[in-house]
Amino acid sequence: MNLNKSKVSWKSPSNIALIKYWGKYNNQIPMNPSISFTLDKCSTITSVKFEKSNEFSYNFFFENKSKPEFIPKLDVFFSRINEHLPSLSKLKLTINSSNSFPHSSGIASSASAFSSLALCLTEIESMFSDLIDNENFFEKASFISRLGSGSASRSVYGPLSCWGETELYEQSSDEYAIPIKISNHEFPVFCDTILIVDSGPKKVSSTIGHKLMDDHIFKKERISQSHLNFSKLKKSIDSNDLDSFIEVVENEALTLHALMMTSNPNFILFKPNTINIINLVVKFREETGTKVCFTLDAGANVHLLYPKNSFEKVQEFIKKSLAQFCHDGEYINDQIGLGPQKN
Repeated sequence: MNLNKSKVSWKSPSNIALIKYWGKYNNQIPMNPSISFTLDKCSTITSVKFEKSNEFSYNFFFENKSKPEFIPKLDVFFSRINEHLPSLSKLKLTINSSNSFPHSSGIASSASAFSSLALCLTEIESMFSDLIDNENFFEKASFISRLGSGSASRSVYGPLSCWGETELYEQSSDEYAIPIKISNHEFPVFCDTILIVDSGPKKVSSTIGHKLMDDHIFKKERISQSHLNFSKLKKSIDSNDLDSFIEVVENEALTLHALMMTSNPNFILFKPNTINIINLVVKFREETGTKVCFTLDAGANVHLLYPKNSFEKVQEFIKKSLAQFCHDGEYINDQIGLGPQKN
């Protein structure tokens, strides 16, 4: 390979947390463990052109356009990773990123964006260093992803990924995510339909929201609850208990937004149509027995999770009852995926 000038590219998916990560310590260490489904279609493709230079520099483009508003967060990211990827100190980077879904709207755009960038940078480092090989490549990429966005550490693996130390998984770590194998073959493949209630940027960023957990009145209780819910969720997956799975997933979603509403200062990311959708989903499940549930990230959009064999029934329900509450009737049909792909 000609290392004077070259290019790498990775496609990495977003993910939807089942057990939510909310609140962190210094250096992107989570207050509690989290677990997520890796998505398939909702993804970011990042390409990085690199050439040798006397010092590190980079230019960033989002969908081929300069985006100076992204630079402060990228500056912080590169300051965190330079000691872990020493080859960057002598490279000039040109980064181009594009999303398959609306940016900053509660579909974990930072997760797919930073994981795809981290995979590119880890691959570049592997070209200059023999400390990164096939066995530790994704662990290293997850570690680097975390330093950009905590949830990004989970996007490096699929279909299920855990980040944060928990006694439930011996290899779990606060510094990187690990893949979780679904041992119960009866547990269904899940679809995720994202109902776009609001396609615009959030009024309060996740970074600010995490910071408000430092002195939150329910901080200790939340940490304890997350570990308990994690255990319940693992049991529900292992035993294919979808009713328990639904109960935990919805409880976590509502808890996340309850923490926002009770922080100081408080904030609300729900929109009126978010609540309309939630109420209709619960009613539909009660009336039809369909194993469908809702969850949310830190935004107004609603993720509908349901087994693949219920796809047609749920799609009919969405078109008939839920699409009217979506911005311009927009929703995205996705499903659980297997993780990133090298382009």
